[in-house]
Amino acid sequence: MKLIYRIYQLFVALPLIAVWTVFISLTVGIGCTVGNGHFWGYYPGKWWGNIILKILFIPVKVTGRENIRKGESYVIVSNHQGMFDIFLIYGHLCRNFKWMMKHQLRKMPFVGFACEKAHHIFVDRRGPKKVKETYDKARATLKDGMSLVVFPEGARTFTGHMGEFKRGAFMLADELSLPVVPITINGAFDIMPRTKDWHWVSWHPMTLTIHKPIYPKTQGLENIKTTMDKSYETIMSALPEKYRGFVENPDQ
Repeated sequence: MKLIYRIYQLFVALPLIAVWTVFISLTVGIGCTVGNGHFWGYYPGKWWGNIILKILFIPVKVTGRENIRKGESYVIVSNHQGMFDIFLIYGHLCRNFKWMMKHQLRKMPFVGFACEKAHHIFVDRRGPKKVKETYDKARATLKDGMSLVVFPEGARTFTGHMGEFKRGAFMLADELSLPVVPITINGAFDIMPRTKDWHWVSWHPMTLTIHKPIYPKTQGLENIKTTMDKSYETIMSALPEKYRGFVENPDQ
């Protein structure tokens, strides 16, 4: 069965995903240029993530959608198990949002173009001026019910375990007095672990657990630390036992 799945990936799934990605990227770019950016910046990406998981026959279970309210802005933070996190969140969060992502992704063919047109936020740490521009854009984004999705680890795990959280997302939430929504992804590491070499996609179910928002009670350094620690513990709590516990990520 594993051999059949790999043959299917090579000759059917990968060509379909490549064509679908180019089509969606162009749709986002053109749609955001001539039409409603909120629609074209989100829904084609939702279709993209959803269909890719269907092409690869990956089953998905989502719990906790009732925890996020329509019309309210959130800073949504997630563990980062692998590249399939992107497909899962885009396809199944069912919430209009902007990504906060590494500025290097702007250079990805087609995808970088689409992300720029959709006004996703590229995190650029090459100097204080670039950092300020990043946060200014994030502040402008988080209004009228628009949310922001961040991987606070800053990089995919090498082990399936969570690494350290960076404070940026929590500082932004604190400054704007916004609730933070922790979400837990499980299954992405089992599908395609992060390695230096090529790795086939392995069939494995995925789960997305949307936890209750953490509303600010105060403002300042204490609130930032409390929210970050509580988010970390909450995300960890929904992972299977084999992936619980901190493991240092070498590229953080």
